[in-house]
Amino acid sequence: MGNKFSKLLKGDTTIWIVFITLCLFSVIELYSASSTLAFKAANHTAPMLQHVTFLAFGALLAYFVHLIPYKYIRMLAYPGLILSFFLLIYVLLRGESANEANRWIRVFGIQFQPSEVAKLSLVIVIADFVSRIRANPSQEKKYFIWILGVAGLIIGLILLENFSTAAILGLVVFSMMFMSQLSWKKLAGILGFIVVVLLVGYILVKTIPKEKMPGAFDRAYTWVARIERSANETDESKYEINDENLQVQHGRIAVARGGFFGVFPGNSVERDYLPHAYDDFIYAILVEEMGLAGGIFVMFLYLVLLFRTGQIATVCKSTFPAMLVTGLGLLITLQATVNMFVGSGFGLVTGQPLPLISRGGTSILVTCIYFGIILGVIREIKSENEKIYRKKEPEVDDIPQNDEIVMEINEI
Repeated sequence: MGNKFSKLLKGDTTIWIVFITLCLFSVIELYSASSTLAFKAANHTAPMLQHVTFLAFGALLAYFVHLIPYKYIRMLAYPGLILSFFLLIYVLLRGESANEANRWIRVFGIQFQPSEVAKLSLVIVIADFVSRIRANPSQEKKYFIWILGVAGLIIGLILLENFSTAAILGLVVFSMMFMSQLSWKKLAGILGFIVVVLLVGYILVKTIPKEKMPGAFDRAYTWVARIERSANETDESKYEINDENLQVQHGRIAVARGGFFGVFPGNSVERDYLPHAYDDFIYAILVEEMGLAGGIFVMFLYLVLLFRTGQIATVCKSTFPAMLVTGLGLLITLQATVNMFVGSGFGLVTGQPLPLISRGGTSILVTCIYFGIILGVIREIKSENEKIYRKKEPEVDDIPQNDEIVMEINEI
């Protein structure tokens, strides 16, 4: 059975299991958490069917992407980044808004979030730049400037619409640069620059009225207000429910109701009070229905993914695939961590979906591409290892099967 599974789904069995398990959790929890959408819809099954359709298409996408050699992924990243740049500008000017932020455009009647494509393209491009630095250290300054320029431009555009997405992407890029062994002076300079930008932004928000600032900077005022409200929260206000803290408070109630084993799927009460129970706060509903045990298990799945991508990076024979899987693994895990913190009532409301579990077509499809690329890198490593064994021309009985290769990737 295991042999058939590994032949059909090449790559890493553990990551495939994580992927499939997260999809199953998504179907179970969305069925419950999307009850308000079902109530409003003309056809009460429409929201769930749409979500399952995205998951199914995403799974097919992951499968086909994992068959593509990563050298082609590397080539496609640059056109993708250029396209993302223009789409990010377009979404700021003409995009559809939600929660005071322009984040979507419509393509053939379907909502599309350009920042998701921008994140994917940027991580691949940064992995390429880092690999060039490692291959030719004398060109470090040149590619360092390119990294700052490209990352600064894309993250800056995303920052105008979504601070949390920009922060997560910035942290991923910085981590990739750190692992590329860039000089400490350059890394310290980047951190210093970020601190200065944030301080200047905060001073501008506090001194210039919102009405006098361009509309693109509205989100800065929203985030400063959220941070100050959280910092000034008193013990008494933690137990009050008002329009400003409604989601956070009901998220906390959902977690508290769940206990250790939960109230079981379909029995959530807080899903009817949380406006975004199916995306931003789906982790709170998951803990309410599946308890602390279910919440820890889902957290464990993301940690397994991060751990495996780190291990895979150590056995890659070149820098690009190593940085690629590391960056994508970090991106998925950091996003999941932010969502889980917010859903549990420990962080500011960010709008970050829980990868593969929250509702959201663009997020699901792009996350599936992340998994496909990671699995594709592992598939190529195994394929290269098989070729090495076959060149030695061992006896027929000694030729290992695809899932039995005793190389570094299987010793992880």
